[in-house]
Amino acid sequence: MRVLIQRVASSSVSVDGREIARIGRGFNVLAGVNVNDGQKDAVFLAQKILNLRIFEDEEGKFNKSILEVGGDILVVSQFTLYADCDKGRRPSFTSAARPEQAQVIIDVLVEKLRESGLRVESGIFGAHMVVEIVNDGPVTVILDSK
Repeated sequence: MRVLIQRVASSSVSVDGREIARIGRGFNVLAGVNVNDGQKDAVFLAQKILNLRIFEDEEGKFNKSILEVGGDILVVSQFTLYADCDKGRRPSFTSAARPEQAQVIIDVLVEKLRESGLRVESGIFGAHMVVEIVNDGPVTVILDSK
């Protein structure tokens, strides 16, 4: 499982012109599932996300986690994180999990993040989404469960 985390001042997701989720300060998490992933990958990454220290302390150093600052999290499924562009000009997505497998694992990720007590929102799996991201920093980190 692969996630791209962007520290944000705010972020939102709209489907069919209707906003379905909005967060304030926190993380926008784009999440992709590999064909070899299972629920344990989601559990592992949820803990990494919650404890990742990419918020500044009083001295301006990355020493605080999202748990410590009480931030929000917006999770958006994104199979394109497993795009293979090695050959030709059209990406291949053969390493991305099938939707029925991926949705279960994304749901586990969201559930585990919500267990933290933070406000966690999500997009609609499989929908065409418009995602607005107001980067803070910018700070962008890629995590992989393997």
